Amino acid sequence: MRSRAFLRAEQLALGWDAPGLVAGVDEAGRGPLAGPVVAAAVMLDELQPIRGLADSKRLSSSTRERLFDEIRAKALCCCIAEASVEEIDRLNILQATLLAMRRAVEGLRLRPHRVLVDGNRLPKLSVPAEAIVQGDAKVQAISAASILAKVHRDRLCVQLHERHPQYGFDAHKGYGTQAHMAALREHGACAEHRRSFAPVRAVLPP
Repeated sequence: MRSRAFLRAEQLALGWDAPGLVAGVDEAGRGPLAGPVVAAAVMLDELQPIRGLADSKRLSSSTRERLFDEIRAKALCCCIAEASVEEIDRLNILQATLLAMRRAVEGLRLRPHRVLVDGNRLPKLSVPAEAIVQGDAKVQAISAASILAKVHRDRLCVQLHERHPQYGFDAHKGYGTQAHMAALREHGACAEHRRSFAPVRAVLPP
């Protein structure tokens, strides 16, 4: 882990600034009450197509896990990045999400010619970029990025559950379910809870 932002790039031995390379970008974890927000950037290889790419929310957990490994094996280049709980609380969740996206793009070993981002907001980038609403269902590279981000964050939540089993992070992945809210009221907030989020703030000591 590099500082508080985890960056990991997977790439083939291709040259810098290859023309026409397109990166898809998506995030996971804007809504949960705990844990980092995660973004991924992916450049797919047209010569190694990946079947079954779709919005990660529409896929089963086992399918996402399988595609996660296939994307990492076949993509020209991919990077997963985070913005920490501290950054979320300091910047706000939107700005932290855009920061994670920028880190993911900047972590790619290959420089993209163009970046396609899911949603309607763009991070500050040094390359041309376009925001695409529901892009995770329309653009395969964005679908791949959504899968990488979702699986990575779910794995982080399993690790978080091992450290704080009383909250049930392995089940709700940090979202404000009834079980999570009950655990917050009973145990208070742990270090990985986002204190800028109202449901967490409500259980903090005055």
